[in-house]
Amino acid sequence: MRPNKRDELVSKALKVFYRDGFHATGMDKLVVETGVSKTSMYKHFSTKEDLIVAALRLRDENFRNWFFQRIDEMAETPADQIIVSFDALKEWFEEDGFRGCMFIKAGAEYQDKDHPIHVQAAEHKQLLLEHFTAIARQAGAHDPRKLASQIVLLQEGAIVSAVLLKNCDPAEDAKDAAKHLLAKALAEPRQPKGVL
Repeated sequence: MRPNKRDELVSKALKVFYRDGFHATGMDKLVVETGVSKTSMYKHFSTKEDLIVAALRLRDENFRNWFFQRIDEMAETPADQIIVSFDALKEWFEEDGFRGCMFIKAGAEYQDKDHPIHVQAAEHKQLLLEHFTAIARQAGAHDPRKLASQIVLLQEGAIVSAVLLKNCDPAEDAKDAAKHLLAKALAEPRQPKGVL
């Protein structure tokens, strides 16, 4: 399979895994959905789990590129970028075919912390945390890591609520909470470097 065909397989598999889940999607289903034979799939991926890892890597790249770019487009200051992240999430929640976070699902379906799929899912969340820690630092937060952790926690809760609860506006509710956390983090005096 040529590299572009491999990329096409990963892209198609990603859509199926996102829609139907990982354990519920067997190789026979992937053959039907992607139009790629099992023989061709196994030339590049020795197991379905290898294909899942590749699909998660693609999803990570696509999602972070979109999310960070959208935040940059919607706000100019770091403080505002933290807040508008919830507006970007709301746009995602309103998309046709929204089914929650693929990485939350991967972590739930593959719970062994050393499993490559779980590791890939955790890496995605770590990259989000690091990004928002940098933004919080630029915004002047007293404790950038703590603020970022709180913001990412709110984002994760909003994603789960958007899937499971039909009687609330999770992105807006999380945004309101984020405003309070941000105001508190910016009001606290920053600790001098070297002070624990």
